[in-house]
Amino acid sequence: MADDPQPKVEMYVKWGCPFCIRAKSLFDRKGVEVTEYEIAGNEEKRAEMVERAPGSRTVPQIFIDDRAIGGSDELAKLDSDGKLDELLRL
Repeated sequence: MADDPQPKVEMYVKWGCPFCIRAKSLFDRKGVEVTEYEIAGNEEKRAEMVERAPGSRTVPQIFIDDRAIGGSDELAKLDSDGKLDELLRL
């Protein structure tokens, strides 16, 4: 699987959000590049986040290859269950 390209990881964030920082830190430890979208003061990105993850009002909202993962807690659960590395193709 190591030959597979890295999946696209996207995260909607707000500056200073501790949950966003925790999620980003987990990706950093795994050496995974994340595209971050700041939603504070950016109604276009906020609307995009809600469209992609209906009902979402909190950050982070994380997507791996366009699949909605959820927030920091859901990401940590995937990792502790051993499923995150599979999604990230690590």
